[in-house]
Amino acid sequence: MDASEIKAKLTLSNGSKDLDLPVFKGTLGPEVIDIRKLYGATGMFTYDPGFMSTASCNSTITYIDGDKGELLYRGYPIEQLATGGDFLETCYLLLNGELPNATQKKEFTHLVTQHTMVHEQMTFFYRGFRRDSHPMAVLVGTVGALSAFYHDSLDINDPRHREVSAIRLIAKLPTLVAMAYKYVIGQPFVYPRNDLSYSANFLRMMFAVPAEEYVPNDVLVRAFDRILILHADHEQNASTSTVRLAGSSGANPFACIAAGIACLWGPAHGGANEAALNMLKDLQAQGGEARLGEFIDKVKDKNSNVKLMGFGHRVYKNYDPRAKLMRETCHEVLDELGLHDDPLFKLAMALEKVALEDEYFVSRKLYPNVDFYSGIVQSALGIPTTLFTAIFALARTVGWIAQWNEMISDPEQKIGRPRQLYVGAPRRDVKPIGER
Repeated sequence: MDASEIKAKLTLSNGSKDLDLPVFKGTLGPEVIDIRKLYGATGMFTYDPGFMSTASCNSTITYIDGDKGELLYRGYPIEQLATGGDFLETCYLLLNGELPNATQKKEFTHLVTQHTMVHEQMTFFYRGFRRDSHPMAVLVGTVGALSAFYHDSLDINDPRHREVSAIRLIAKLPTLVAMAYKYVIGQPFVYPRNDLSYSANFLRMMFAVPAEEYVPNDVLVRAFDRILILHADHEQNASTSTVRLAGSSGANPFACIAAGIACLWGPAHGGANEAALNMLKDLQAQGGEARLGEFIDKVKDKNSNVKLMGFGHRVYKNYDPRAKLMRETCHEVLDELGLHDDPLFKLAMALEKVALEDEYFVSRKLYPNVDFYSGIVQSALGIPTTLFTAIFALARTVGWIAQWNEMISDPEQKIGRPRQLYVGAPRRDVKPIGER
């Protein structure tokens, strides 16, 4: 972060002295105005609901250019990472800043693989939940509970402790998510296997049963691995900001990741792919492709309450770069499983065609986003809709832990404390109860 030669001059109409504010320039993206001295000099705060114009930190991890439709992890385009490597390579990159060489990848993969099992007492946590519990409710509880088992790595000021916690979280999240699924459907837990890849191991823990051997399908494993890569980090979004804010208090990493999972649970964030698939299911129940034209008309009608889920993005004003890759994966999976004639997936592809060709959507840049395609892919893989957000949490854990670690190491980091514009009652006195 370098200081720019440009200064921002703040002039107030109340006649007070002008204030020169430093401007900082990053490697990429817009410059930022440093307002840290604003309150001390003027007695005023800035007002920015949703923090849409506020940089809360400096970071070297992820860069997004919403106008160009660009996403970089540590400077590498997401397109290259998703097609040229696997998820654990991306994990290594996000955690360490560089891609691993062959030896480093082998060692890192071995390290993660050796930590995929969870303490056997964790099974008792699951038994405390109702069988119809939402997997995210289970995941918030069990991830937070990990801190009760690993007292040996809770010193956040010790780099070695932070490294051990990072490996444990990345390794154990697939096991915890798969256990949540198995518990809800009443099947026995499946233990991890050290001879399988990260993604193949997860699919086996999800779908294997004691009655027969599970053989991972390479196409499906690759598809799931790509889902993980595309969701691994996404700059300072709501859940990442939550992890950083929780971490700024000195909370342990397991508690911070549990806080991130809780934030991700919200339908406006991690629940978007679930909402997109539910929209398709509702449309299918109402008549499917035969009613598609009517549905599109309602979407275009400003007086209608019908919303198009899985299209457009708050950050990307162009095509979501992750969606292009997920679209390829979507068609590969449907081809592999012979599902192109399945009514729900035919409907999804018909809706995609309309959105990519209809001038109404094209002019407004309402392209299908990554949530639209990832929901279809996960459904084709046999993953239930209620588990989609937990899969998102599994993928995003490495981004959260990388961001948390960066925050802890930042000498400028302070406990998060947003300010407010108070618009409540002025000071008043309490009257005796008989006079109220």
